[in-house]
Amino acid sequence: MAEAFLYKELSFAVIGAAMEVHRLLGAGFLESVYEAAFAYELSQRNIPYQSQVELVVRYKEIVVGKFRVDFLIDQKIVVELKATKGLTEVDEAQLLNYLKGTGYRVGLLINFGTPSLEYRRRVL
Repeated sequence: MAEAFLYKELSFAVIGAAMEVHRLLGAGFLESVYEAAFAYELSQRNIPYQSQVELVVRYKEIVVGKFRVDFLIDQKIVVELKATKGLTEVDEAQLLNYLKGTGYRVGLLINFGTPSLEYRRRVL
């Protein structure tokens, strides 16, 4: 049960920042607009982050791929942002693959494109 709440307070803080962005901007903008506003909000809340981080996928002792995540929060939580009509199974699979491929345990999928902020938290 404790595993489901890994980095619970940090996760809530990140979701709170996303809620504030959505509250002020609403739906309808490009993902890049939300990315910039979200980065600003994280900074205002003193939440350590990196944006557009290149991560590698390892298979045994070799690197087999690379990809960019929208945000890496405090070297603990992978965050993927969307600005779509709704989150899909493909979006969730993308997040889970990022976690599996990198060894990070917690991921947040956040969608600003709906009337109410949509988010999912996954723990491996």
